[in-house]
Amino acid sequence: MNGARSLNLRAGLLSALILALLLIAWQLATRPAAGSKAPAAAMTAEQIEYARLLGKDPGAEAGSTAGRSGFPTPAQLGSKVVEHLSHPFYDNGPNDKGIGLQLAYSLGRVGLGFALAALVAIPLGFLIGMSPLVYRALDPFIQVLKPISPLAWMPLALYTIRDSSISGIFVIFICSVWPMLINTAFGVAGVRREWLNVAKTLEVSPLRKAFEVILPAAAPTILTGMRISMGIAWLVIVAAEMLVGGTGIGYFVWNEWNNLSLTNVIFAILVIGVVGMLLDLLFARAQKAVTYVD
Repeated sequence: MNGARSLNLRAGLLSALILALLLIAWQLATRPAAGSKAPAAAMTAEQIEYARLLGKDPGAEAGSTAGRSGFPTPAQLGSKVVEHLSHPFYDNGPNDKGIGLQLAYSLGRVGLGFALAALVAIPLGFLIGMSPLVYRALDPFIQVLKPISPLAWMPLALYTIRDSSISGIFVIFICSVWPMLINTAFGVAGVRREWLNVAKTLEVSPLRKAFEVILPAAAPTILTGMRISMGIAWLVIVAAEMLVGGTGIGYFVWNEWNNLSLTNVIFAILVIGVVGMLLDLLFARAQKAVTYVD
């Protein structure tokens, strides 16, 4: 126990050191050149206007609005983080919503698509895992459909459903089905024969055998598939929202890029990473809770 705590402490210190080095490197790369002036006199009116659209002031000190590369500094990002987290749920119209609302839209789509995928994939995975005949019959379809990028389904979804939000949910459903289906089938097929034979000897009903013998034994593998599916779903929803627009964290990234706000784009990237990490930790905890040692 002490060894594990010592290892965790050293790992935490190393992570903090790496983060500090990255922030220092970032600050050095974006620091303004001391005493330098932007050459406004040598620029045309169009170039000056374009520079201002990028958040630069050609006539001011180079460090007054951004670093020498135009990339935001850590301090600028920090102030933007405080600004967004101070009022995360404001709603000033279609293109001006708080980061909390944008995340809620994305998580809602992911949660609904993921739940629908679980309702289909887990029972079907049980059937495939318990029946070699069904496995052989469905395997060609799974192998053909599994490698298709979820975003490739987006045009068909938009054409048939004609609703961007529901189309996003459909894409999440498609990308979440396959890892859950395959892992469920693998976990069910891998249940020890001795346990099944004992259940057969005791004349356990098929429904009771499924819930009290097969499900507990296959649960770690099923949750592994669900964990992989959630990771893929969170990746896909960002790209899907960039394509269809409207609301969501993906649309927020695209909209801020169109507004040439790199600081907001970087903030959104960090938020996506943190939320993805928390979702993964949630499934890791659930997986650990149902994993047992022989």
